[in-house]
Amino acid sequence: MAKSKTVFFCRNCGHEAAKWIGKCPACGEWNTFAEETIVTGKSGSAQMLLQQGSSQPPVPVQEIEAGKEQRMDMHYAELNRVLGGGLVPGSLILIGGEPGIGKSTLMLQVALSLNRMKVLYVSGEESRQQIRMRADRIGIGNEQCYILTETDTSAIMQHFARLEPDLVVVDSIQTLQTSRVEASAGSITQIRECAAELNKLAKVSNVPVFLIGHITKDGSIAGPKVLEHMVDTVIQFEGDRHYGFRILRAVKNRFGSASELGIFEMHAKGLREVSNPSEVLLSQRDTAVSGVAISAMIEGLRPMLIETQALVSTAAYGTPQRSVTGFDLRRLNMLLAVLEKRAGFRLSAKDVFLNIAGGLRVDDPATDLAVIAAVLSSSGDIPIDDKIAFAAEVGLSGEIRAVNRVEARISEADKLGFNRIFISKFNAKSLDSKAYRIRIESISSVQELAERLFG
Repeated sequence: MAKSKTVFFCRNCGHEAAKWIGKCPACGEWNTFAEETIVTGKSGSAQMLLQQGSSQPPVPVQEIEAGKEQRMDMHYAELNRVLGGGLVPGSLILIGGEPGIGKSTLMLQVALSLNRMKVLYVSGEESRQQIRMRADRIGIGNEQCYILTETDTSAIMQHFARLEPDLVVVDSIQTLQTSRVEASAGSITQIRECAAELNKLAKVSNVPVFLIGHITKDGSIAGPKVLEHMVDTVIQFEGDRHYGFRILRAVKNRFGSASELGIFEMHAKGLREVSNPSEVLLSQRDTAVSGVAISAMIEGLRPMLIETQALVSTAAYGTPQRSVTGFDLRRLNMLLAVLEKRAGFRLSAKDVFLNIAGGLRVDDPATDLAVIAAVLSSSGDIPIDDKIAFAAEVGLSGEIRAVNRVEARISEADKLGFNRIFISKFNAKSLDSKAYRIRIESISSVQELAERLFG
């Protein structure tokens, strides 16, 4: 017989308590407990399906057969890269992102492109007609892609058993609900229980499952934090909706590197892969403009060149403004203080605006030197040659510090036809300059950078 009880769950970590608590004893967050009513004792076809063949005896690790890792090709090189070389059978992947960023479009494109695989696309947010309209807009046809508009997990399990698909896509996990607990869809209990059922389904059937997840206003995935621990891979789909570029970034990956990322570009017919982001992110200019510097940065494991734009002007209202787009404001303030203290440039009474072109957000310390160069160029209204790149970190004493993977940065600039690249002299010690066509300029301080660039 079903029994009901009232419990409190922490929205941050999922910790359960019998009464409301101000501070969570598990994660230490304040005012995160929410009350929910749970009905236990129910059993359905979903639970019966999950229990079939799920019990296996313990085996010594030496007796487990070590086979070659098999991965499924997703027909998108950028997605394969983020997944670690392809999709692992039986894995559970969670994709999160802001509303309208393109999560559903990406997963529908993937489902329609897998012609030789039977795909079950479960939607709890859109009707069949709406999905058909998006599929017609994408322009990819696949007779093996089956659409199911359902939110009850027991019904989804029944359709899964009949169809026996090779891949399952759920859009979204916040819309599902199970009869095992009595709570509204999207609540902490429902998200946790539905994710647990789908995780067990993936492991028992060896069929990979994609979960699309909503995010909160602070950028974290909605629901309990335990959701991210349950899945095998967590992928963030990022980007500015006012720009066409989208970044697929791995936050957690049990089967590959968590530092990889893929880049897509949104078009009228869906998302298109960007195989060489450096050529796309660098703007083509007819005339030389001051305040623009090219940075050789690393996103994940991929080197790329981005355009850093700075504008320095006299403060019109007395109090100088500091505004950034795609960069850390505190980092900019630190770099401006270094220029003021160590190099003697008077910027305290001037407005400084900084923008990373293309709508990207960067946190690579190697962009410091490009920011310094762009600010100095705009302050003196002296253009920088568009065939010069920068890759170094700037310290508080004005020294130019070494960065990692400088060889990959130099190779990327060399491949794109740059003539010179400024790096730290500590990086230059271990480099063979004859191996590159590009001229390598090694510097040790911001004063030396200003002398080399502007005389």
